[in-house]
Amino acid sequence: MNYTVVLPTIIVMPGTDISASQGATLLDVLLSEHLITPVQVDDIKVKSASQGVTQEEVLNSLGIIPPNKISEAKAKLLGIPYISLTSISFSPVALSKIPRAVAERFHIIPFLFDEKTNVLSVAMSNPVDLEALEFVRQKTGLVLKTFAASEEEVKKAVSQQYRQEIVGEVGEAIRETEELTKTKTIDSKEIAEIIQEAPIAKIVSTILEYAVSSRASDVHIEPQTDRIRVRYRIDGILYDKLSLPKSVQEAVISRIKILSDMKIDEHRTPQDGRFNFKVDNNEVDLRISVMPTTFGEKIVMRLLRKSGGVPSLQELGLRGVSMKSLESGILRPHGIIIVCGPTGSGKTTTLYSVLEKLNTTRVNIMTLEDPVEYQMQGINQVQINPAVGLTFATGLRSFLRQDPNIILVGEIRDKETTELALQASLTGHLVFSTLHTSDAAGAIPRLIDLGAEPFLLSSTMNAVVGQRIVRKICSNCRQVQAPLRQIADEIRGVLGKLCPPINGEGIKIYKGKGCEKCGGSGYLGRIGIFEVIPITSKISTLILEHPNTTAIQKEAVAEGMITMKQDGYLKVLGGETTPEEVIRVAQE
Repeated sequence: MNYTVVLPTIIVMPGTDISASQGATLLDVLLSEHLITPVQVDDIKVKSASQGVTQEEVLNSLGIIPPNKISEAKAKLLGIPYISLTSISFSPVALSKIPRAVAERFHIIPFLFDEKTNVLSVAMSNPVDLEALEFVRQKTGLVLKTFAASEEEVKKAVSQQYRQEIVGEVGEAIRETEELTKTKTIDSKEIAEIIQEAPIAKIVSTILEYAVSSRASDVHIEPQTDRIRVRYRIDGILYDKLSLPKSVQEAVISRIKILSDMKIDEHRTPQDGRFNFKVDNNEVDLRISVMPTTFGEKIVMRLLRKSGGVPSLQELGLRGVSMKSLESGILRPHGIIIVCGPTGSGKTTTLYSVLEKLNTTRVNIMTLEDPVEYQMQGINQVQINPAVGLTFATGLRSFLRQDPNIILVGEIRDKETTELALQASLTGHLVFSTLHTSDAAGAIPRLIDLGAEPFLLSSTMNAVVGQRIVRKICSNCRQVQAPLRQIADEIRGVLGKLCPPINGEGIKIYKGKGCEKCGGSGYLGRIGIFEVIPITSKISTLILEHPNTTAIQKEAVAEGMITMKQDGYLKVLGGETTPEEVIRVAQE
């Protein structure tokens, strides 16, 4: 078989000034894209001639155009497709085709391999480097499809992708499966045997090990037309990390189904399951959801860590007025405290932190959850099981016969649970629960909609907490910067009197530059932003009038409540997060 290199339509030898090629020049392309002005074009030409350097070198030295835009313009000039390496997932199989030393030497990185056509897609900072292309062709024996990319992105991708153990280990396992998939078509009767093979087990195990080590909360395994995409949710954001060949799809999915005690021969309906996974001393409970899609079954795995301790309220981000308001509510012997926010906003973690604070041998604490996310010593934790009739409502009714002092109900979802929670708080119990509302003020109208009587709410509510989670700036690469004027004005406008004195220097914010520790994102870890409404006598009276969210919010602010957005911007000025994060999660 004869192998060829897919070359661009315009050939320029390495070291050649691209601006000197026939027809249009690099400057022409940049001018047409409105990235430079005619005056700048003339200035670059003069400097290039007088200094004896290429026009591209002059462009780079001036720094007036981002490097990726220059690379994109070069690709357009040469008729080569351009690719941004920050928005793609890398196939471990592709990465295994070119050694790291070769990738570093020629500034080349493979990202996709088509096993049917034997085509290896590679990104290069100099996609017309014929020496490099010929060397790689001989080394791999494959057809190469070249893409242009910025030198900075190629270097960063080589550094990140080749150092990740997940890539090497999964790539090695996939190579071991090639004989299984190439020699025969997998029959449904044989799938049970294949999923027990070491390579398949290794792929699944490595995916999970990386999830634990990277602090991922969820893993998405998503079948596509020609591959399987694996994404990890880290610090609340989804990242592409792997691209698996289509040939291992059935085996990988069936392997996870077996571990989760699901039916491997059922592909038409959704399924749910769970299993435990242990990495070193970290034990993780995995909740598995399988959903049929156009290209196969998609799997989402939620990771619930069983160990590691519960963070304190201060570590979560509760400070100042908000902390005092919450503490005064939880120190009462009875009443109800509600924590509000969308899914994934950290409500359960906040409640566990509160329980950790209240957990002594003198009180009986009972929780009713779906599922039990943290295992805590000294607390009686119950997981609901609707299949046997154990719901939030039935469980709460039984709890009252267990002589509890403090009760945590995972979520208030219906009228019956609402009424039982209020009755429990009236009869001398301290009750905690969560509610899906956008802010703290919205909890009271929502509870009334669920059937709660305003006079009961008025007499039982201690406090309402609203929260979101933002990403923390990486402390290893944090640097100060001056914000854009509109951002500075936004911060001043939202904070008002809460804005600290600037001393004439202007507002300073912080940003993570990106380093190896944070994976180049500039963020590492998460922190909460909060608002806490204490149920004062004025708000208690207001509840009796069937108030709307706006009225409650206005009264709470008048009494000194710090809103979530204000709390977020205070954390921005403190160097803990960025304005973009606050706007992302707390924009009204």
